[in-house]
Amino acid sequence: MIEIGTKVPEIKLVDTELKLSNLIPEHGKPTLIAFFPGAFTGVCTKEMCTFRDSMAKLNSVNAKVVGISTDGPFSNKAFKEQNKLTFSILSDYNREAVKRFGIELKNFAGLNGYTAAKRSIFIVDKTGTISYVWISDDPTVEPDYNIIMSEISKLK
Repeated sequence: MIEIGTKVPEIKLVDTELKLSNLIPEHGKPTLIAFFPGAFTGVCTKEMCTFRDSMAKLNSVNAKVVGISTDGPFSNKAFKEQNKLTFSILSDYNREAVKRFGIELKNFAGLNGYTAAKRSIFIVDKTGTISYVWISDDPTVEPDYNIIMSEISKLK
């Protein structure tokens, strides 16, 4: 499992345009990485839209946001467009990132053998080091957005 004080692994995932993209879009800027279990589900939609609606605050501290799910890039693209998300949504369709981060949610929604991402937040500082971690074993629980904003504001 990835812990506070460790470097973010170098992983490339597919974006909504089918291009390989780094987990950290721009080195030297704080980044909020938000893993979510599934596009078009109620809690995930609310979470990603909350980050969309917080972009002014995040931009004020020069922070980037990256959303990641195990959904395919086509579903992620439709999800991003439908919800007018203004940040990258990456597809971890082969589950490489959820395994490396230690956040596999096995048998998601009671589907035996289906692995999704645990709802998780990783805040990365300008040097690529994890400065904050929040992981939920319950996919219906949202993170505390005030704490996230406070933690990322410390990095400006």
